[in-house]
Amino acid sequence: MTNPATAHPWLRLTRLDKPIGTYLLLWPTLWALWFASGGQPRIENLLIFVLGVVVMRAAGCVINDYADRHVDGEVERTRYRPLPSGEIRAGTALALFFVLLGVALILVLMTNQLTIMLAFGGAAATTLYPFLKRITHWPQLGLGIAWAWSTPMAFAAHNSQLPPQLWVVFVAIVLWTIAFDTYYAMVDREDDLRIGIKSTAILFGRYDLLIVGLLQFAVVLLMATAGILFDRGLIYFVGLAVAAGYFVNQHLVSRGRNRDACFKAFLNNHRVGMIIFIGLASDYLLNP
Repeated sequence: MTNPATAHPWLRLTRLDKPIGTYLLLWPTLWALWFASGGQPRIENLLIFVLGVVVMRAAGCVINDYADRHVDGEVERTRYRPLPSGEIRAGTALALFFVLLGVALILVLMTNQLTIMLAFGGAAATTLYPFLKRITHWPQLGLGIAWAWSTPMAFAAHNSQLPPQLWVVFVAIVLWTIAFDTYYAMVDREDDLRIGIKSTAILFGRYDLLIVGLLQFAVVLLMATAGILFDRGLIYFVGLAVAAGYFVNQHLVSRGRNRDACFKAFLNNHRVGMIIFIGLASDYLLNP
């Protein structure tokens, strides 16, 4: 098998050559930090969480490829990944996963007891997610929980407590993740059906775009509710309106359901996360 990839196999295994996943995890983490701190996150927490995003996203990619090492070679988009192509051994990849978890643990040890306790839940969600696609059509839900776990951790790190309103943001992130990862799964749907991998893209079937649209509508409503609960101003809601516009554009782009269009819709979620954060940070800056 000739590998056309140019990046180093270790970079490809951890996806450090493709930062889109890091961005998609970074933005909701920053939302949580800004909500938790009233727009004034402590610099040490900001550094810990940003580094944690990079490390845990890399760890998630490694364990995902380890779980899929026997099927990635059957999927056009993933056939040249380092494990199915034989560039990296499975045992070596697994060892790297535990090293990355160790680095994440060192980072979280710099916070407090509640955050450390929550971190074990996040590690468990990251580890289990890749294996869910063998047993359920809802692996995207598992990914969403892993993605949103930074929310209670951010509140714990800043306040050593978990106020009930944080769960509105948590659920919004879970639903947003299901929506954008369904677009991602639509890219591989034909291959996944052939090899027996489950996903929400398969479960939703011909109603995929309708359900994704409903999920995105719920995300906007929940984030608007969060804005009210956290006493945010006009700038935040303008950012949220722009994000809603991006959701509409994703639906229009992907309506033909071809692979490139669905992948383009998936990538656009980077802008969704970014504009919500810009609106949130700007609103806190001008309206503390």
